[in-house]
Amino acid sequence: MTYKEQLDMDRIPQHIAIIMDGNGRWAKEKGKRRGEGHIAGATALHNTMMHASKLGVKYVTVYAFSTENWTRPDEEVNGLMALLFEKLDLDIFMDNDIRFCVIGDTDRLPENVRERMNYCISKSAGNQRGTLTVALSYSSKWELTQSAKRIAAMVQEGKMTIDEITDKTIDETVATSFMPDPDLLIRTGGETRLSNYLLWQCAYTELYFCDTYWPDFDEEELCKAILTYQQRERRFGKTSEQIAEENNNI
Repeated sequence: MTYKEQLDMDRIPQHIAIIMDGNGRWAKEKGKRRGEGHIAGATALHNTMMHASKLGVKYVTVYAFSTENWTRPDEEVNGLMALLFEKLDLDIFMDNDIRFCVIGDTDRLPENVRERMNYCISKSAGNQRGTLTVALSYSSKWELTQSAKRIAAMVQEGKMTIDEITDKTIDETVATSFMPDPDLLIRTGGETRLSNYLLWQCAYTELYFCDTYWPDFDEEELCKAILTYQQRERRFGKTSEQIAEENNNI
């Protein structure tokens, strides 16, 4: 029986976040250039978005380029930017009713990438089947710093007091305020850390790490991750007995 056949379709996570790791190592092991790994990774992203959408996942958020990635060799950074420009195809989003969004310090991106990105964001805004959010030039430290600045400005302008600041205030001022927090975070490539990604949002997210390099991440790998998620008990600080009682009262 495949992992997909074992899934409970009534318990599909609403939001899956992904750290797409292993493109470079995948290429190296195959005797290819790192850039070829990123090209294969772009194909894996497209396929994963389609598989997730068919399963009923409403939001997929992927870590494509961190603020720290700007320190990589110029050749690799330039290649990634060129690939991003090439792969931002509006037809993919329109044909599949997928909304495209971006979070991150996009002012640092090349002008042609920003223009293509904003065009896809604008044109796909009304799509409803699912939302693909790409974290570009993003890090949680950058995001939380921006949130703190917004809140400080509201206090300075007299729109709120310090005592009125709550966790909801931060929820409303982070880059992901337009969608729910991730239910499941998947990291491929064998590493077991969050790498400055959605740290505020993942307070109660279920974490799943696998050794599979991102270019090899396919539908069965996605279903395996979701099945593992479904086998866990999400308590949000409560006891198992409390959760069982709440379920019995539904």
